[in-house]
Parts: sequence; structure tokens; C-alpha cells
Amino acid sequence: MSPAWANQPSDDIPKWLQRHVGTEDGKIAPVVLERARALHQRKTAEGATRNPCYFAKDATRPSTGPDGKPGRRFYIICEGRKSFRAVSSGYGNGRKLPRANFSNGRECAQHFSNAEGSKLSAGGAYMTAETRTSFKGFLKQSGKRIPFYRTFLLFDGEGEISNARERAIGGHQAVFLKWQCRYKNASSRHADTAGFVPFGRLVDYTSGRSNGCTTWSEEVSREIIAMVEGNPTSLYFYPESGDIEAVARAVKKGKSPAQSGTYWNAQCLNEIGAPKFWHKKKLQPIINQWRRSLPKHPPRELPICRS
Repeated sequence: MSPAWANQPSDDIPKWLQRHVGTEDGKIAPVVLERARALHQRKTAEGATRNPCYFAKDATRPSTGPDGKPGRRFYIICEGRKSFRAVSSGYGNGRKLPRANFSNGRECAQHFSNAEGSKLSAGGAYMTAETRTSFKGFLKQSGKRIPFYRTFLLFDGEGEISNARERAIGGHQAVFLKWQCRYKNASSRHADTAGFVPFGRLVDYTSGRSNGCTTWSEEVSREIIAMVEGNPTSLYFYPESGDIEAVARAVKKGKSPAQSGTYWNAQCLNEIGAPKFWHKKKLQPIINQWRRSLPKHPPRELPICRS
């Protein structure tokens, strides 16, 4: 990849789309768009997708935009209707273990991995797959206790990210239900053997960190799932392991990514110093050893709700 190719859109990109290419907030970096378009064109030619829209993600960008709102690093592109939209999205938060610290900060991602249990994101070529909707517990809305469900969109990856299903990698709304107590609701199909259901409050972490999945706001999540339900499409996720290692080498030599023909968001590179990719072969044994070292505890029982 030459510096020019990394930082300038190619001539075959439609003029309307070129207006959205750049490194500013709300735009897509040239290399990310080039690879996303190439992936979608390949998948269309293979017959893997008939969806006219495709997705891209740039996890090198910050969580907060210049206006203080959630930073935009996920892209919905529909060339047939000349539609481009940049929205917020989360990235993997990682872990801090005794033998290795691969945790990410709230603003910028430094660590990436394809290891199961790492809670990290990994870039490359994905296809959206089926959806799964699961019950998360009850919450209070308009004075009533109602069940909360969250839909999860699975991703299938290629190459070193072909273990996406093993890692339970996909996309979903950036919320979780933080359980607080349980109450008697024996008539609910979600009740346990004693007739109790979990109750909690909804926590929104739009544009923040996740367990390695891609997360969106409620509105965007609904839109994306509706676009791909029964009509899969491609998702190109930047950076891949090779990009991360190339940027790290450039930093070590005192060069900027642009000087070395690579790309990384300047604000985040300044914050993290240099990115790191933790290969599965190296990180998986560390995670497995940590898991084996954890003391065995009986399952925690939620207290009974007082009201």
C-alpha cells in the first residue's frame, strides 16, 4: 500500500461517495472504503450476498467526536441509492490479567485479538449471518415491569477471524440489563423452577466498549438488523492484524503512519502510543490458564425485590 493509496480515494469510487472520504469525523478513511467496497464486490460476485448495501468499521477512531457526541466509526453504504451514513459503534474492552494487560481505554482502542475470551475486537472480512433474540430480564417502564429482549446479529469471519462464532462475535444494541433482584412471577415463561424472574435496570453504553462485539444505538441497531434479516451483506472491519503490526513498526522507527503508507486515526495514535495485536496462539494459553486458576464459587443468588 502506497502513502497516496492510503490517504486518497481511488478514481473508480463514484463522485458522490468521494465526498464522504477522508479522515475527519463523519467521513471514511480511503483504505477502509477501498477494502469494504472490494469485499462487497467479491461477495456479490460469489453469490454470497444480493444486498445492495454493505458495512465498514474503523476501530482506530475515538469514542467521542469533536462535538462531544459519540464518535462515528461505523458506516452504512448503499451505492445504488447514493446513501452514506456514519454512526457510532463500540469496540472490545479487553482484560487485565496477571500475566498480560490487554485492556482498552474508553476513548481509543489499543489492543486487538482473535483469541476466545479476550473481549477484544479483531479486524478483517465478515459477513452478517442470522439473528438470535434472547430474554435478558425484566425492567420497569411506565410503572410496569416488562420483559426485555435483545437481538444479536451473528458475524461469520474469514481467515484468522474465522472463529467469530466460537467467540460469539456479532452486532447488537449497546445496552445490557444490570440485574438487581428477583421477584415472583410464576406465570412468566421465563420464570425459574421456583417461579422467580430477574429484574434490573437498563445500562446504555452507546459508542463505548463491549465484550468484543460491534454495538450500536437502539435506532441504528433496529435499522441494521432490518436491512440484513434474511438478506446478508458484507462488513469490513479495520484494522487487520497486518495493519496493526505495520503501524506499530512505523511508530518504533519514529515514522507517522502516512510516511510508512499505513493508516491510523491521528488522535487515537497520539493517545495509545502504538497499537498491538495479540495473536490467538500467544494469548489463548494465558486466558485459559487464568480461567483454570479462578476459585470455584456456587452460583450467586439474586436477593428478592423489596417492592
